[in-house]
Amino acid sequence: MEAETINNKNEGRKPSYGKRFAELSVGLLTNKAIDSIFNYLLYPFVIFKFGILKGGIVMTFLSFIACIGTMKFYDWSKRDWLGIEAIKDLKCYEGEKKIGRFTAWFLKRSDPVAFLFLSIWYDPFIVTAYLRHGSNKFNGLFRRDWEIFMGSLILGNAYWTLACYMGISLVEWGWKALAG
Repeated sequence: MEAETINNKNEGRKPSYGKRFAELSVGLLTNKAIDSIFNYLLYPFVIFKFGILKGGIVMTFLSFIACIGTMKFYDWSKRDWLGIEAIKDLKCYEGEKKIGRFTAWFLKRSDPVAFLFLSIWYDPFIVTAYLRHGSNKFNGLFRRDWEIFMGSLILGNAYWTLACYMGISLVEWGWKALAG
């Protein structure tokens, strides 16, 4: 009973700065490592082995599975281990600091730009988590969220497929030029 009372007292409290820093560090480093392996090793290998069309389809499917799995884990854990929810909180800033108000103003008006930028530089999970309504809700995907997710999946994977294919073609051209 005493442990239950202690747990109830801690609900709703924000973790200490040290714990929050550790959580973000582990989350961001893990996400970066997984993304780097996926984008810079697996993606070019699959495009090289299967070609632009079949490889692109395979990688889009793998991206779908990876990002849905990450979203499910993110919602299940109810932890902001990437800082996405903290950034979303900035949209609602109404304090006295001008930089805070400017940041809120900018974040509120840039969803289409954020969609394009995030879709190319990150993955559908990050795009969808950032653009879904509300912060710190961790409540799954609704119709609008699915549309964002699928749009980002198609845009981001089309970009990466073309980028990998062009990179492979450049390496092949260079190899042929050097090998004569």
